[in-house]
This record gives sequence, structure tokens and C-alpha cells, in this order.
Amino acid sequence: MKFQKEVYKYVHYHGAPSQGKILMVASSPSISEQTGWPIGFWAAELTHPLHVFQEAGYEIEVVSTKGGRLEMDTYSNPTDASGYAAHDIITLGFLQKETFSAMLTNTKSIAEVNPNDYDGIFLVGGQGPMYTFRANRDLEQLFVAFYESGKAAAAVCHATTLLLEARKSNGDLLVSGKSWTGFADAEEDYADQAVGMKIQPYRIETEARKITGTTFKVAAPFSSYAIADGNLITGQQQNSGAAAATLLVELLNQNQQTN
Repeated sequence: MKFQKEVYKYVHYHGAPSQGKILMVASSPSISEQTGWPIGFWAAELTHPLHVFQEAGYEIEVVSTKGGRLEMDTYSNPTDASGYAAHDIITLGFLQKETFSAMLTNTKSIAEVNPNDYDGIFLVGGQGPMYTFRANRDLEQLFVAFYESGKAAAAVCHATTLLLEARKSNGDLLVSGKSWTGFADAEEDYADQAVGMKIQPYRIETEARKITGTTFKVAAPFSSYAIADGNLITGQQQNSGAAAATLLVELLNQNQQTN
């Protein structure tokens, strides 16, 4: 049998009108109480989704938990001496662009954001969110506002820590009755062994499995894995950002077709 396949994907061309606007939220710089390291956002979890969104024709605004300058986790920088992310040519490409650097220089805080100005929200992971997203009621309310209005609401990797406590306006956990994913315990084991110490103060998978009435799922360590359950979208780790972003774009396009 002859194999035949056609592939079609819209790619935004220069001068074409915007398809809409997506809000990306990253952690402001912090210090890990566990390791003492300076921490922030994981580069690929911002740049890879950003690339997907831009190709799909969406404008992006990056904001942060406290506002001001953003810093990427050292190991996520493709120019870092560790070489851990040296393969990340998408981030390396963005680092050459002045507009990308400007995007991270003086961000708004989440307190300055009006959800009505955006079509969807995407929470960027990294080491920072384990401290700056967990129990952050302002961020929880912002994320829930998007979700309850029917807009696409996505979180990737350690950003999914927000979902351990985020509650809808009726008091139920947002993840009640939902399937979702986030950084896996097996991936935490790998990271801890790589650096010879316990990196995170708690584990998302361990905590998620304590919640009744929800389904937390993980795929093979460091594979690209994302879930869309209604308008809640989650990605497992840094290799899942593009997949989660693609699901978000598909949902936005679907909403545009039905409106």
C-alpha cells in the first residue's frame, strides 16, 4: 500500500492581523529555601510556547508574580557552562532578539492584569513557581477567572503546583473531576540524583495523588506530554510546553469558529 499523507498547519505571515492575545505568567526571581540557588522561570517553558503562539498569530504579554525583571533558571539557559540545555536552539534564537530581552526586563505584576484583555492564560514553570505560585491567592484567582469564563487556562511543569490549591468560585478545587499532569516524581528523582541533593521542598505528583476526585497522570520521564480536559490544559515538564501551547491554540481556534 502506498503511503500518502498531507499536512496542513496555519503559519502566521508578516503583516497578517492578530488572532488574539495570550497572557503568559512567569515567576519573579526568588531564592530556593531548599538549595539556596537563585531561581526563576525555566527558559524552554516560555520560549517554546511563545514560538507556537507567534506562529499561530497570537500576541503575547509576559507578566510576573511581583513585576519587574525576570531571570531564567541557570540550568535552562542554553549558554550556561553546565551544558544542560545546550540543545535548546529555540531559546538560543530568542536570546538573540532585543524584543525578547525587552519582554523580560520590566514586566507587569499579576495585580495589574485585566483578564478581559486576553483570550487565554499560560503559566510558565521553572523552579520559582514552587515558592511563588503555591498558595498565591492572587494568581489562583486570576487563573480561575480565565477558566470560569471559558477561556483557555494552561499550566506547565512546576507551574501546576497552583492547581494543588486553586478553587473555583463555588469552593471546589479546580481540578475536581479533571485529568491533569505536572512534574513527575520520577523526574524529581532524576534531577535530585543529577545534582546530588533534594532540589524541591515538595513534589507535585506526590501532593496531587493525595487529592480525591481528580486524576493526575504522567507519561514516561521527560517525554512531551500534555492534557486538555475541557479548557484546562496542563503539560508534564519542560519538554511539554510546545504540546500544551498547541492544545491551547487549538482550543482558541475552536472557540473562534463557534462564536
